[in-house]
Amino acid sequence: MKESPEDKRLENALRALGLLGGLMGSDARCVSEIVDADHARLSRLGLTARQVAGRMQQITDLAKAGLGMWVRIDDTLEAKVDEARGWLVCPWPHPGTFVKRITSVRVIETGASIRWSDLNIHLIGEHGFFEGRGSNFRLEPAELVAIIF
Repeated sequence: MKESPEDKRLENALRALGLLGGLMGSDARCVSEIVDADHARLSRLGLTARQVAGRMQQITDLAKAGLGMWVRIDDTLEAKVDEARGWLVCPWPHPGTFVKRITSVRVIETGASIRWSDLNIHLIGEHGFFEGRGSNFRLEPAELVAIIF
């Protein structure tokens, strides 16, 4: 399918943001291909992007109480949040700014871990975008689901 001018502007913005290739990383696929592939992975796991983002937000909200210390989320997980000054802006053409906060989550028994930003939660829940391969905050749907559910 041919990309619209809006799609091309979005992809250029995603590639330009941040360091090391922005939110697209080294991924040569277009945004819609990335979103479609990740949606298919989630479908095979029986989940939606909104469900995943909801669980991520729930974990972040619980971890905020620890003020940078590890907090027990449930019998299998613990998490902590670290905040920095400033905001991250959603690159999609709508208003959206997010605190610069990183949530780190680890499985108590195995030590398996994953991390995300508040912007990741939004990008997944609202746009189905887990970022491109090679980006600093790319979240592989299967790995994320295996840890947080």
